[in-house]
Amino acid sequence: MGGNLVFPRKGTKKQIHSGKWPGFGQDGSKTKKWERNVGLIPKKTLADFYLTEHKSMKEIGRLLNCSPHKVFYWMSKYKLSRRLRSEATYVKRHPFGDPFDFHWPKTIQEAKLFGLGLGLYWGEGNRANKNSLRLGNTDLGLIKSFIKFLEQVYGVSRNNLRFGLQVFNDVNPKKALKFWTTKLKIKPAQLQKVIVTPSRGPGTYKNKSKYGVLTVQFHNKKLRDILLKEIDNLR
Repeated sequence: MGGNLVFPRKGTKKQIHSGKWPGFGQDGSKTKKWERNVGLIPKKTLADFYLTEHKSMKEIGRLLNCSPHKVFYWMSKYKLSRRLRSEATYVKRHPFGDPFDFHWPKTIQEAKLFGLGLGLYWGEGNRANKNSLRLGNTDLGLIKSFIKFLEQVYGVSRNNLRFGLQVFNDVNPKKALKFWTTKLKIKPAQLQKVIVTPSRGPGTYKNKSKYGVLTVQFHNKKLRDILLKEIDNLR
């Protein structure tokens, strides 16, 4: 076989191994039976599998019935850039693509929400964790605004959010838990175990921390890095 065969963009493993991969023939008019010991892997096939469908070299080798070393050879031959280890891990965890989808602001209100969300994360966000997006506060309105920002601007599903709650030992954990789950319309299962810490003694903190500090968490390093880059652009 030479380089005359034209591989289609997509094909299931079952189709490939059964020889029923539509459009396999050079002219696309007739399906030819798969030849297992093919030496050359067309560049388009490799690019589609690796870059478009985000398959690993091992998965590509399994689909084409060849070793990962052969896949690596042809990728090097075609100078196709390989994913970093962190990128490969991300793709493996999200095989169907990013769990978010940026919506560019089209109205003044949407632009305001975009700016508000970045401002909230800039001022209140916790950037210590390198793998997730986190923002904690005692203010219900602030938390609601940040969640609205994630949902409407970045298409994050509320069901994919996780929450951490920290209260002082003079606050009823169950009461605080019910407050946040009711006001934010989230499920108790989305919250981690409530952390109870000793109170600070007499002071005005009770009015501010009546229901504890709630931390919004979205475990996605890519979105975290995107927000940080947007903030850097504003400096």
